[in-house]
Order: sequence, then C-alpha cells, then structure tokens
Amino acid sequence: MSINLTPELEAAISEEARRRGVAPEALALEALRDRFLPRPALVPRDEWERRLLEIATDCGVSLSNEAVSSDGLYD
Repeated sequence: MSINLTPELEAAISEEARRRGVAPEALALEALRDRFLPRPALVPRDEWERRLLEIATDCGVSLSNEAVSSDGLYD
C-alpha cells in the first residue's frame, strides 16, 4: 500500500520525527498502529497478578460523594 501525503502532513510528520529522533516512516507506522490495531491484553507476570486480573471488573465511573450522601439519595 502506498499513501500520498499532503505537503502539510508530510512536514508535520517530518518535524515530529526529527524531534523524537526517529525516521518519519517509523513515526507514521507507530501512529497507524496506535490508531488501528487493538491494544494487547494484560499478561500477568505471576500468580498474584493472574488472580488479581481474574477478580477485577470494570465498574464504569464512580459516583460523587454528594450523589451517595443521604441528601443525594432522596433527590
């Protein structure tokens, strides 16, 4: 696959690559990987981490103190 960049995008990538000390192509590939490839799942390093990941659940966001106070419960 070939991608034709606009002069503005090519200049921005080149400048950022220069600041990071990497090749512009490497920077562009890194950006595409970050955007389009799924992040790898956490791999536990030992038994403790494995058990911790097994019991962990995503609870969403936590409620504020005001939302769970006795006054907040009756609003």
